Amino acid sequence: MATTVLTETYNFSAYMIYLPIVITLTVLVSQFLFKNSKTFMIDIFHQKTDIAMATNSLFKIGFYLLNIGFALCIIEFFQIETVERLVVALSKKIGGFSIYLGIMMLLNLLLFLKGRKHALNKEKLAIDKTTAFKDN
Repeated sequence: MATTVLTETYNFSAYMIYLPIVITLTVLVSQFLFKNSKTFMIDIFHQKTDIAMATNSLFKIGFYLLNIGFALCIIEFFQIETVERLVVALSKKIGGFSIYLGIMMLLNLLLFLKGRKHALNKEKLAIDKTTAFKDN
């Protein structure tokens, strides 16, 4: 009869530390980003607040799903046997996720800026056409 030697690892502790941190980071970044993106959305949708807020909410849900899903995909830790390795492993995972989250925030901001620019150009073209029509 073979006996299995069980070694104590800190893997479960790593998961219990990692999950609340990445979820909290995602929620904080999302709240900050989408609270401040309301102005962009209202401009993009030409002052139609109801459509702007609905679209902003959909973007927020997508942001949550994408980022929390990614955090769960990269959750795996391998045989953490000392507290020192626990700290190093958590630093790498949380640091990497923070960099990813920052890039995602910047990409969303670029989308908002591009949408606003497109909306303002479209509005300017409409004004130019109206002015040209009145001049004739």
